[in-house]
Amino acid sequence: MSLLFHCLDISGSKWLDKYRIHESEEVKSRNLATHWEVVWAVIVHILHKLCWISVARCQSEMEDLGRTLVLVMRSLLGEETAMKFLELRGPEMTHWLYWWGIPAAQILFALFIVDTWQYFLHRLMHTNKYLYKKIHSVHPQLYVPYAFGALYNHPVEGFLLDSLGAVIAEGAAHLSVRQTIFLFAFSTCKTVDDHCGYSLPFDPFQMMSGNNADYHDIHHQTIGIKSNFSQPFFIHWDYPP
Repeated sequence: MSLLFHCLDISGSKWLDKYRIHESEEVKSRNLATHWEVVWAVIVHILHKLCWISVARCQSEMEDLGRTLVLVMRSLLGEETAMKFLELRGPEMTHWLYWWGIPAAQILFALFIVDTWQYFLHRLMHTNKYLYKKIHSVHPQLYVPYAFGALYNHPVEGFLLDSLGAVIAEGAAHLSVRQTIFLFAFSTCKTVDDHCGYSLPFDPFQMMSGNNADYHDIHHQTIGIKSNFSQPFFIHWDYPP
């Protein structure tokens, strides 16, 4: 909004003169700070606010986590042992759980939800003739998949399989905004890699599980179109224990 008013200030339009509280020349001559000094100060002020809000929120959430940790440790170890342990490791453990342990568990759970959702819906689109003909048949037209064809599909399939699955995973795992951005970006990169057409020994996406470019390529071939439904992360639903 301030940019809009600044554009009005520098426009030089005469019809605005009757609405000005101060003349443009008065603004230039009487103000002791330049525009760039003001912009920089405002940026610093906004960053300070954001940092303060983030720090205050993190502190509150860590305090809640600490109280939960105390209750859990008391029930597992007993009052005396738990308090001795928490005196030594409590702050360190709370910090690790808040910044690493819980977020990692949330992401892993979200990946499992995405895989589960996509496997059963993907399989249904192959076993149901109507869904396959009207919706899913678009994607398998790429018998020789390549990277930017990874998301080549029917718009309905794109929404149901990818977008809706990620939204469900976000809600089920209680992901933050940053975690959700990571989930969407990571899922997209993994899907692109699965269709890249290269089996690279140094590709980290292809090293993370058996669900890689080789594995998914089989699904695009006539011989494998009724198998290898799992995507995009793991293969446990194709080969249940």
